[in-house]
Order: sequence, then C-alpha cells, then structure tokens
Amino acid sequence: MAIRHFPDDFLWGAATAAFQIEGATREDGRGESIWDRFCATPGKVLNGDTGDPACDHYHRWRDDIALMKSLGFPAYRFSIAWSRIMPKGRGAVNPAGLDFYDRLVDGLLAAGIRPFVTLYHWDLPQALEDAGGWPARDTAAAFADYADVVARRLGDRVKHWITLNEPWCSAFLGYWTGDHAPGRKEGPALAAAHHLLLGHGLALAALRAAHSDVRAGITLNFSPADPASDSDADRAAAWRYDGFFNRWYLDPLYRSAYPADMLALYAQMGQAPPVQDDDMRIIAAPLDFLGVNYYSRAVIRDDPQAGGLRYAHKRPEGEYTQMDWEVHPASLRRLLERLHRDYAPTTLYITENGAAYPDEVSSDGGVHDPDRVRYIARHLAACHDAIAAGVPLRGYFVWSLMDNFEWAFGYSRRFGIVYVDYATQRRIPKDSALFLRQVIAANALTETQMFTR
Repeated sequence: MAIRHFPDDFLWGAATAAFQIEGATREDGRGESIWDRFCATPGKVLNGDTGDPACDHYHRWRDDIALMKSLGFPAYRFSIAWSRIMPKGRGAVNPAGLDFYDRLVDGLLAAGIRPFVTLYHWDLPQALEDAGGWPARDTAAAFADYADVVARRLGDRVKHWITLNEPWCSAFLGYWTGDHAPGRKEGPALAAAHHLLLGHGLALAALRAAHSDVRAGITLNFSPADPASDSDADRAAAWRYDGFFNRWYLDPLYRSAYPADMLALYAQMGQAPPVQDDDMRIIAAPLDFLGVNYYSRAVIRDDPQAGGLRYAHKRPEGEYTQMDWEVHPASLRRLLERLHRDYAPTTLYITENGAAYPDEVSSDGGVHDPDRVRYIARHLAACHDAIAAGVPLRGYFVWSLMDNFEWAFGYSRRFGIVYVDYATQRRIPKDSALFLRQVIAANALTETQMFTR
C-alpha cells in the first residue's frame, strides 16, 4: 500500500478547552462561569466532579508547551475563559486574566507552535446567564465586546481565531435537554442558537477591526445522517435530522438564511428564531475557514411519536468508543466532500477528532491505546482521501492533547493522547501520541501505520 503524503503546508495540531484543563477557577480574579455553577449543582456532573483542579494547566502551562514541542506539534488550539478576562461578562477587564494568555501565547511562539485561539468553548460568565444567557440578544453584543478586548491584546501575535466552538451544543444541550450548563430544559434553544450565531458575526467584525491580518472562522460539530432504511419515511427523517443538527448552522453562515424546511417545521411547533433586520447579513460575513469537529455519524429512522422533529436514532452493529459513539471514518470523508460541494468553504480544518477509551498505565509504565491509534489512523486516511478528491482541508487537530474534565462525564472519560494522573498531575504520552509524532515528522501515513478501513 502506497504511503499517503499530506500537502507540504498541512498543519498538525492538538486541541484543548479552558474549563477542561485550566483549573484555578477561583484564582487571580476569575469570575464564575455557567460550568462552575453547573458543577456545584448536585446530580449534574458524574461523581460530583468539578473544574478544579482539572489538569492544573493554569500553573503547568510551561510543561505542557514543552510536552507539545517534544511531540512535534506545529500548532495548538486552545480556548480563552471569558470569565478570566471579564469576570462579569462585560465591563471591567481583569488584567491578570489577559496576562495569563499573554504568557501562554508568547511561550507557544517561542517553542515554534502556532496558536489557534477559540474565544468561546461553552463557558459563559454566570453573570450573563443570570441576565438571560444566550437566549438574550444582549449576550451577543457582550461577546463582541469581549472579542475586541482579547483581540487587541493578543492579535498582534495570534493570527488564527475561532469565534465559537459547537454552537449546537451550547444551544440545545444547554437550553433544551439540560445535559450541559446552564442546564435549562425545554427552554428557548432557537433563540440561544440565533444569538450565538449573531455573536459570532459581531465578534468576527471585532476581530478584523482590531487587526486586519487575522484569519477567523467558526467551529461546528457535524453528524452526517444516514437513513436507517431506504424507505421514504426514514430518508425524510434523516433530512430533518440534518436540518436540525447540520444545516441550521451552515445555511445562515454560507447562504444568509435558515433552511426553509426547518423554519416551516419549527413554525408548526410554534417556534421561530428571533431574527431582526440585518442579523442574517452579520451572521453570513465571509469566513476565512470553517472548523470541523467530527466524531461519528447518526443513523436515523422515522418516529411519529418522537415530538415535532419525528426522528429516532438507530444503533447499527459496529465498533464503538467508550462514549458509545460509532467508529465510522468513511462518514468523515463524506462530510468533507459534502461541505466542499454544497457550501464551498475556502479552507477547512479538522478542529477536533478523537476517541475516549478506558486507558490505564501498564506495568511497563506506558499507556497502550491501540484502539485510539487505529481510530486516528483511519480518520487521517479519510482526510487524505478527501484532500485527494479536491477538498481544501489544510490541517488536523486531534482531540485532545491530554485527558481532562469531560463535561457532564467528569473525569470518567479519557480523550487525551497524553494520560493524566489526576492525583499527581503526571503526564504520560500514550502510544497514540507517539504514533502522531511519527506521522507529523513524516507528514505522511506510512505502510506500517495503515489500518484496514
């Protein structure tokens, strides 16, 4: 089997998020976030886990940069904690918060690692939630103000910015199912989704106004939908799911309108996004790149008893991760080709891709994770196939650099390519990290690294 070489300018990176790794939630003037409050609410997070100490990255960032450098990563995607910068979400700026990210960026650049900054990875300041949260239009304006503050401090050195991470999760897991912070159930999720997108557009303008040479985009999570059968009913159900999960964000960003079929369906349910004049123009401002988070597909069947969207998931036979997510790399190639065909982004990055498995330290002191190695290798092969088909995919960021706080699952799920012993904060590169080091060094998947797909 031939070696699969990636383009010479292909960018390799690892990704994390502030609340999941930083800890120090009460240090140096940081304000309370919705995840602090959610963790403090009994029954919300498995085992009562919280964001402290997480991976203690706030104090160990120098060692973590050295670790990334040793693994050969040319880029690092991380998020900024809004409540470290503006403890109440707006108004007063906390100098110590900006200083921390200032040092982190300088440390990365000194190590030859390109920073990719995500402004929002789910951790809304609690004060803004108390004032209405993302369902309130004012939150979008506050987000733009925050973006301006951060960009003016870091934009002379940070050239790649992501406004939002996975707005579907923020809106629907936060304001509809209640599985994530702030934990509202059957709340105004469409309003939250719209104001997240509006905030994205306003923040995009703020970033570019602060520094004209930045490259800015957004990261969406995707779940390609396959019908459970060839029946018309299942095909229609899969299209509804695609509208709910994928097109509801893609169409405003690239077509300046919500998908008409979903607007009609939501209207039947008595719901509509609170669109005001000029909103869609702001949301559809041109993107420099689209970030793609991919973990698995969805297999969908029609279910007239399942509420207004009338779909249900089917669990096909196959391989699954500890999250009970199907391993299906072929859907990643299909997704990338669909995005290229239907929406034509100028540049794509895989901003998250990875898997959770129940890793343990072996008697030899290593952490052997063959399932993760195989998962990553197969998805990298899918990326290579998509590039060969003409998709403008320019980079891949593995999720995650290290084991961390996995939201409502607490510390019970390990996505990292580096093992974290939470009792001692010792970092141990897993076999998957050593595998990626080899891939990055060669900028290729070699014959011995390939796996049957």
